[in-house]
Amino acid sequence: MTTRRTRGAALVAAMAAGVAACSAPSEGGAGGSAADSVVLGVGYEPDTFSPLLGYGKDGNSKIFDGLLTRDADLALKPALAKALPEVGDDGLTYTYTLRDGVKFSDGEPLTSADVVFTYRTILDEKTNNTARSELDAVKDVRASGDDKVVFTLKYPYAPFAGRTVLPIVPEHIAGEQDPNTGSFNTEPVGTGPYVLSAWSKGEKMTFKANPNYWGGAPKVKTFTMAVIADDNVRATRLRSGDLDGAVLPPNLAATFKDDDGAKSYEARSYDFRSVTLPSAGKVTGDRAIRQALDAAVDREAMVDKILDGAGRPAYGPLPVDDPAFAKGIERQQDLDKARRILDAAGWKAGADGIRAKGGQKAAFTLLYPSGDKVRQDHALAYASDAKKAGIDVTVESATWEVIEPRMKDTAVLAGFGSTGDPDFGLYTLLHSSLAGDGFNNMARYDNPAVDEALDAGRRTQDPDRRKAAYETVQRELVKDPGYTFLTHIDHLYVLADRWDGLTTQLEPHEHGFASGPWWNIEDWQPKK
Repeated sequence: MTTRRTRGAALVAAMAAGVAACSAPSEGGAGGSAADSVVLGVGYEPDTFSPLLGYGKDGNSKIFDGLLTRDADLALKPALAKALPEVGDDGLTYTYTLRDGVKFSDGEPLTSADVVFTYRTILDEKTNNTARSELDAVKDVRASGDDKVVFTLKYPYAPFAGRTVLPIVPEHIAGEQDPNTGSFNTEPVGTGPYVLSAWSKGEKMTFKANPNYWGGAPKVKTFTMAVIADDNVRATRLRSGDLDGAVLPPNLAATFKDDDGAKSYEARSYDFRSVTLPSAGKVTGDRAIRQALDAAVDREAMVDKILDGAGRPAYGPLPVDDPAFAKGIERQQDLDKARRILDAAGWKAGADGIRAKGGQKAAFTLLYPSGDKVRQDHALAYASDAKKAGIDVTVESATWEVIEPRMKDTAVLAGFGSTGDPDFGLYTLLHSSLAGDGFNNMARYDNPAVDEALDAGRRTQDPDRRKAAYETVQRELVKDPGYTFLTHIDHLYVLADRWDGLTTQLEPHEHGFASGPWWNIEDWQPKK
């Protein structure tokens, strides 16, 4: 999914100065906090804590658990289920047996009815969950006694087990409310290692250990997520001891390199930055313009200068080390090629160097979310490269409230990327059936060959056919780009060095809140 996680950052951008002036959260920071308390600085907060509306859908929620979860290497392992699912009927049925003795944080037992309720509510079109298409393969979900759940699929969907990391909610609470407006959205109850104990919107969220957690009571008894939209403010508060850890961009993370009391963590990710090129735009709707921009951009320079080497060039939505990456699509900046493409398409350079065709100047606006320095730098570099080819890109910052209604025909410096399977990230990014569905397919990309390949990759279990399908998608994107892919970003974190057990996973676009070295905070142990 795209930038919904940063939408929260935009909402609180105006509050950053006020947050900076606040005293440390009451739970304490590194400079004198309790040994079992942690305060972390993040750039955003969720819109909701309800899995029914999409919260925690990719796992790592501290309030909830899914039937399955992922380990440090992203391998699936049991969570609320006793074991990995039994798969039958040539991949059309998945049967899960629930773990014994699991209770929600209010003391009520988990049953198969809760699992059925969760999935059926998400699949209900009246529920405002923009990730519903991720469960498209599900034909039916039913309980078989109190401890078994059976999913029946419409078609064999190879990565289905990976979809069942989705958090399970209690029917006895959420079932009594409207899933779109009920209090459960801000007062969640789950089976996870922590309970949300306080939420001061725009400022902080406090979580307390669930003493009855089925996985064992966590050693970190309290952790607070301080919402600080401004990168510099997060770094300042971390340095002052007000925070125990923070998400930081490369230039600020580097300033802690020689700090003996801090430890830096770098996580590889599927997270990429790209420019959406809406098909409805007067200029961006022209394939020649999109092809020229793809050739004009200097991806390597962006990695070196903007990311300080903490990333890789993005030649498409999948990183170069993904098993499904289409070899041979790597490409360097080629301004001569960009100019040839525009010349052949009738875009002629004027006296000012900017091209025009039929009275239409090759000019468009590129929006990026306010307060995001890394996106701002990408946008400015992109505009500079585009101008060398004769395309005038005006960079403009805005809040997500301003960006969202404009993105149907205005370019946006966006972020996407999902781990687990190519289908998880590519379908919602590119399939024409999702054009304009919230932040899905923001460019309103419509390519029949890509749709066909995405459907083939989703509906077959044959590994070779799936690999071929996703190679087709990537090669079509080179010929007919609906986005200009720029960089894949490594995620950087700095934390006070007083806990053992911190690791990083290969991360999705969604990071900082659910991902990061705190993905397994319930397993941390105090250093001795």
